Amino acid sequence: MKKPPDRSILLGAHMSIAGGVHCAVERATSIGCTTMQMFVKNNNQWRGKELMTEDIVTYKKLLRESSIGPVIVHDAYLINLCATSTDILLKSREALKDELDRCEMLGVEYLNFHPGSHMGAGEGEGIQRIAESLNLIHEQTAGYRVKSVLETTAGQGTAIGYRFEHLRQIIDLVEQRDRMAVCVDTCHIFAAGYDLATEAGYAQTFREFDSVIGLPRLVAFHVNDAKRERGSRIDRHEHIGKGMIGNAGFRMLMNDDRFKTIPKILETPKEPDMKEDVENMRALRRLVKK
Repeated sequence: MKKPPDRSILLGAHMSIAGGVHCAVERATSIGCTTMQMFVKNNNQWRGKELMTEDIVTYKKLLRESSIGPVIVHDAYLINLCATSTDILLKSREALKDELDRCEMLGVEYLNFHPGSHMGAGEGEGIQRIAESLNLIHEQTAGYRVKSVLETTAGQGTAIGYRFEHLRQIIDLVEQRDRMAVCVDTCHIFAAGYDLATEAGYAQTFREFDSVIGLPRLVAFHVNDAKRERGSRIDRHEHIGKGMIGNAGFRMLMNDDRFKTIPKILETPKEPDMKEDVENMRALRRLVKK
């Protein structure tokens, strides 16, 4: 009988939902994940195929029988909560509301999304519009248990969220603040200028996060090494230990007692057989001090 994965380390990867949402659980289980991320519809379309009762029941059954949890959902890439186009903004709000609906039906705890790109309108106006979008969406989804999770960004183009202060400002403008949480993407914050590669830089980064946002709001990590140098503002993920953050940074993260119970999700390049996920999870587990 196969030995169950070590639940003391919440480690997983983004899983494909090809074949149905339940297939993501099967894929994650097959490579020993203890947490996972997935989409809940086609990530490049505004509207997705309806979740049928059978899909939901099968997904929940497989998840109960697995060693996986919590599950994080990543929103569709088209969504921009501070779009300057009225049409795109309305579609984005409808799409995120739909994804919250799907998460709630599946019992997913966290819906992760990039705050948005201001498209030249300016960061201040973008932040205001993101909060306005969330307030409208939250009003339409009153009582939902799924958290709205802002992801840190690299700051590429006109993306908002490359400074911790951006996320704090959004949260402060959201009326249902208890529904808000944050995911830290290691590649993104490194590209944005936060130092994760040195002991002093790592300590300062999370001291600053705690001061600006507060560690209790941190519910997930995307564990990705960075292809480009710190402060490049270029979002390019690399395999663990093979990028500019390097093993030293991930060793500190994997052994930080504050983050032991926070899921760590890989979003590194991979083939359909997921061997890269297996290798990256093995690399991260090797960094944990016994």
